[in-house]
Amino acid sequence: MATFPVTKRGAEKLKAELQRLKSVERPAVITAIAEARAQGDLSENADYDAAKERQGFIEGRIAEIEGKLSAAQVIDPSEVDAGGRVVFGATVELEDEASGDAVTYQIVGEDEADIKLGLINISSPIARALIGKEEGDTAQVQAPSGIKRFEIVAVRYA
Repeated sequence: MATFPVTKRGAEKLKAELQRLKSVERPAVITAIAEARAQGDLSENADYDAAKERQGFIEGRIAEIEGKLSAAQVIDPSEVDAGGRVVFGATVELEDEASGDAVTYQIVGEDEADIKLGLINISSPIARALIGKEEGDTAQVQAPSGIKRFEIVAVRYA
């Protein structure tokens, strides 16, 4: 199985979700299934069907998270020293060359990405355009509105 990068914060978030699913969600759905079974005829019992469907989702998510954690390469961005280059975990300050707008992104794994928080997926077009560049370089990104150019103002590992 191929490894995939995840920040230390992202790994902790996945572990917390796994713990919640195993200790809260799984027992709750087992109780719901037992209560639905106690109502009698299962062939027309919507509560039973819903609880079984929920159980399938929970068990699938548990397996997915366990698989991801077993294949994860946990990277602590504060311990990265890439000599000023943009790498996984780096926080990058950019300036849009056309508008002059400043934005800051941290490059993270797919499970941690949240554009509202400035966390972008390593496989996103902008992250791919930034990887390997240094402060002062220009990155071109193909956006729906056309090519956007960003100047890399600063690169931090925090």
